[in-house]
Amino acid sequence: MENKLFYQDPYIKSFSARIVTQGKDENGNYYIVLDQTAFYPTGGGQPHDVGTIEKIKVLNVEEAEGEVRHYLETELDDVNAVVHGVIDWERRFDHMQQHAGQHILSAAFEQLFGYKTVGFHLGNETLTIDLETENLLESEALRVEELASQIIIENRPIETKWITEEELVNYNLRKETKVKEDIRLVIIPNFDYNGCGGTHPKATGEVQAIKILDWDRQKKKIRVQFVCGNRVMKQLSQKHKVLMELTKLLNAPEKDMQQAVIRLLESGKLAEKALEQTQETLLRYEAKSLFKNSKSNLDQNIVSEVFQNRTIQELQKLARFIVTEDEDVIALFVSQNEDRLQLVCARGSASNVNMKELISHALSTINGKGGGNDSFAQGGGEAVISGEEMHKHLLNLIQ
Repeated sequence: MENKLFYQDPYIKSFSARIVTQGKDENGNYYIVLDQTAFYPTGGGQPHDVGTIEKIKVLNVEEAEGEVRHYLETELDDVNAVVHGVIDWERRFDHMQQHAGQHILSAAFEQLFGYKTVGFHLGNETLTIDLETENLLESEALRVEELASQIIIENRPIETKWITEEELVNYNLRKETKVKEDIRLVIIPNFDYNGCGGTHPKATGEVQAIKILDWDRQKKKIRVQFVCGNRVMKQLSQKHKVLMELTKLLNAPEKDMQQAVIRLLESGKLAEKALEQTQETLLRYEAKSLFKNSKSNLDQNIVSEVFQNRTIQELQKLARFIVTEDEDVIALFVSQNEDRLQLVCARGSASNVNMKELISHALSTINGKGGGNDSFAQGGGEAVISGEEMHKHLLNLIQ
């Protein structure tokens, strides 16, 4: 572990090293291996560091086949030279805050309620832990937050220690270690003892703050979403900005925001319902008009029309309104919607024409699909013919 400078001191921001090898992985990506490095490779739920080596961007860092590989934006010309590496410190310290905060939160959940952490993911905006429980109460989450905040305020030291497998019996670990050698413990004295290969600050106070944002059930586990450190301030700033915009839009103070939104939603539902009723009334009038006009046709038992850009739901309603007007009537509607044709065929109770069979024949000409029953059927397909041509086709099928 001597060549992994992030274990000697996670606060190292720059370093010098010699190139051991420059290679190419199975995907054709070039990488270099150094005789020592401060770049942390992806592992243990913590993302890799980024930064530069000889001012060339480090895009990825992975540990494979016992070596730490640094994937660069471009190849290095001189592989024999001593190179200078610089860590993206803002990203590194953010990861240190988040990872230490996860240890604190997981330990608090286990100590207070016995909920073990069985999964961990550190994302770009938030991080999550999966708890071995099927339910989490709001009161429990608040108690966990309070304990975690107290541990941060006390600014307890965060210690790391390398031990052997035989020495594990001397520590009350929160979970069993996955490795059997080179075991690294991260310890918050009298609070949390955990095997971990990640980077952490030297004291809990540097975590600054922990805030649980949300949780939901994932299979038989509870996934808790939270943020730590500087991310808490970013979340607060984002949410405050949104809230201030809403206060202007809704013309309501912050404390009355919930009621203002409820009123707005209720008003929207009433307006939507009124609009639906108005549309229903218009469709009824339209259906009556179509039925009346059909009486002047030679075949008074058929009401048919070709529309442009009408929804299948509108066609269905029109057809239902019309077949209730007369038990002998047949309704045939076609709508041309850009490159699609929509069809609805319906009959009154006294007619014996099979609508499902009719529409099946019609849809076969336009590579369409549909469904329904003997008295009411609908479907759609490609507009390989015009709406007028489909209309004539339906009338011919009826005859």
